[in-house]
Amino acid sequence: MRAVVTVIGKDKVGIIAKVSNYLTDVSANIEDISQTVLQDYFVMIMLVDITKCKKKIAEVQKDFDLMGSEIGVNARIQHEDIFNSMHKI
Repeated sequence: MRAVVTVIGKDKVGIIAKVSNYLTDVSANIEDISQTVLQDYFVMIMLVDITKCKKKIAEVQKDFDLMGSEIGVNARIQHEDIFNSMHKI
C-alpha cells in the first residue's frame, strides 16, 4: 500500500529532514522523492510505502498539519489510489 506526500512552502533549511524523520518514526518507507525550489518556494513529492506504517493516513495528516504550522509548509498525504483517481483525465 502506498501514499503520495506533497510538501510546499517557503524554502528553508530542514524541511526534508523534518518530513523524512517523521516518516521514519512512523515506519513509512520513502520509495521515491522529487524536490525542487521554484524561486523562493520549496516543492517536494514523495511516494511512500505505508504497509508497515504505525499510524493511519488521517493521523499522519493531523501530524503533518502540526508540523506544517511549525515549519511554515503545507504538507499533505493521500492514498495512492485516491491520488491517481483525482488526476485521471
